Amino acid sequence: MVANPPVAAPDTIDAFEARLVEVTPSLPKRLRQCADYIAANTDRIAVSTVAELAAGAGVPPSALMRFCQIIGFSGFSEMQRLFRDNYAQGRPDYATRLRNLREMGGGSASALLAEFVEAGRQSLEALAREVDEAALNIAIGHLAKAGLIHVAGFRRAYPVASYLAYAFEKMDIPAMLHDGTGKLDHSHALRDGDALIAITFAPYSSETVALVEGAAARGVPVVAITDTAISPIAGSAAALLTVPEVDFGAFRSLSATLALAISLAVAVGTARSGDTARG
Repeated sequence: MVANPPVAAPDTIDAFEARLVEVTPSLPKRLRQCADYIAANTDRIAVSTVAELAAGAGVPPSALMRFCQIIGFSGFSEMQRLFRDNYAQGRPDYATRLRNLREMGGGSASALLAEFVEAGRQSLEALAREVDEAALNIAIGHLAKAGLIHVAGFRRAYPVASYLAYAFEKMDIPAMLHDGTGKLDHSHALRDGDALIAITFAPYSSETVALVEGAAARGVPVVAITDTAISPIAGSAAALLTVPEVDFGAFRSLSATLALAISLAVAVGTARSGDTARG
């Protein structure tokens, strides 16, 4: 049996992310777990051990090592070196800063507030630095000309979806919130000329994934707001907007996601009002 030719290791973070998107769909279960966890926690690679990352992904260290080799690295150390070099050039160390806050402030209410504020600040800074302006403009284009904007976000994403629906209503933009009340499925409301904003983060909502797949099958453009480029809704999106959210403990804020949502809503409102004025 002839072995596959070796693949050159990614030499930039962008190249690493592109390789991740390329190989993930064909990975077996354990390696897919590695890919999903690494994609959602790239800020931890520079400061974590193999054992820590493997535990986070729920796989043995050997699986993580194999994942590094599939990406093109000789092992974990080479992959970590790429991220440490990038960190040394100015990427903030989220985990260390939050750990320091915990050690300094204990478990008081004021300390918890400081930790969540810090997590939100880091998330917003990362969004401002990493936002894909081309994807954002594509999203605005689809939403500005939509007859009806459908908004879907369940569980943790629900506050963002409901806020978007509220903002569109206040701007007199036709919008429909898919909230799953009473387990009702409103996917039949999707029509030609509409657009869908779908918001979901790991662990991804099966309702949102199903709605996105149905919309894409009907030719309805999907604006996906999610955490990584290998999210299950990424492949069906006409515009993919990934949002970095720093978590504290088991809780992850929505600071950056809400900032992106209101920016998107206001930009769409401005574009639609401009079209109306020209018409």
